[in-house]
Amino acid sequence: MPILVVVIVALGIGFYALSHTKKEVGGNWVSFFAKGKETGFTFKEIETLRNLAVQCNLDDPVSLFWSQEHLDACIHSFVRALRMSGESEDQGTQDFLSKLYDFRKKLEMEKPHIKHGITNSRQIGEGQNLRVLVPGTGVFKSQVVKNTSQYMTISRPVNNKNSSAHTWQGSRISVYFWRDDDAGYVFDSDVEDEIFSKGVSSLKISHSESLFRTQKRKSVRMKMQKAAFLYLASDDDPPHRLEIDPGLKCFLEDLSDSGCAVTVGGKADSGLRVKVQFALENTPISMTGVVRSTSYREDTDRSVLHIESEALPLETRNHILGEVFGMITVQDDDELPFRVLDDEAASFDAKGSDGSNEPGDSSADADDGQDAAGI
Repeated sequence: MPILVVVIVALGIGFYALSHTKKEVGGNWVSFFAKGKETGFTFKEIETLRNLAVQCNLDDPVSLFWSQEHLDACIHSFVRALRMSGESEDQGTQDFLSKLYDFRKKLEMEKPHIKHGITNSRQIGEGQNLRVLVPGTGVFKSQVVKNTSQYMTISRPVNNKNSSAHTWQGSRISVYFWRDDDAGYVFDSDVEDEIFSKGVSSLKISHSESLFRTQKRKSVRMKMQKAAFLYLASDDDPPHRLEIDPGLKCFLEDLSDSGCAVTVGGKADSGLRVKVQFALENTPISMTGVVRSTSYREDTDRSVLHIESEALPLETRNHILGEVFGMITVQDDDELPFRVLDDEAASFDAKGSDGSNEPGDSSADADDGQDAAGI
């Protein structure tokens, strides 16, 4: 009988402690650990996440696994603690932080407008940049001037060759475009008429009820305007070695953990292996990759280079993702045991920008007497 009493008392104390813990943070820790295991975190990592959920006073700790806002708060708290403790170079810590960022990226990429995209050409916005392919003739640049339920109006397609004599009416064309923060799309259309719309020489083309979605973005990209240097990289050049001498001046237009876009003066070719060097939070970053595509603007004599990065060191990748997801804020600097002043100064010439919504399709003041002809 005494043993039974002891067992009952122990169970009562255990139930009280569990209830008190659940009441304190308002969550079900059994569900929390189950969800964490389902997501791919280890028991030790889930325990760290539990502590972060408590520190961030989450009413429902399980929401950390589905709420971007709550996950951001926990990651920010973790990164801030690392900066204060100086333990950021630990390999295990970097591995855990990488898993957090991968999960954060998954939440971003699962958003409906990114996951599902658009389904027909009526959903394409005005001002969208287009590439128009005419079989046997070539590829032309164009832009959506007006889009109604009956038809789409695009600016008269142009390319570097003289296309003024080309007759468009009745042509069968293929249209490609990249939708910002989404994916690439392709559809076929017929040119119904050559017209003037909004004072622009234009084509009226038929709608397509089905778009082929391709090249879905696999990384979250951050737009920025930051001074950087560009270098040619040989095949045997170490990809992450920092260059001491200045390279070709350029401007970093966007950044992700899988690549970047830069603006340079002059023309450049795709297929080149290059290195981009810049600073984030006073930390030098070296990103080596291949130029997958370029976009040249004759009126400004500038090119945008879209670069696919080679594999990055884990700490560098985490640092970039920390910048992309806004995990390092200006306020954090005031809480460091010392303050580092960033003496980098960069200027941006807004007159070079065309307001385009094509990824990286903007211009920056990179005129220093050099151009990309050398690369």
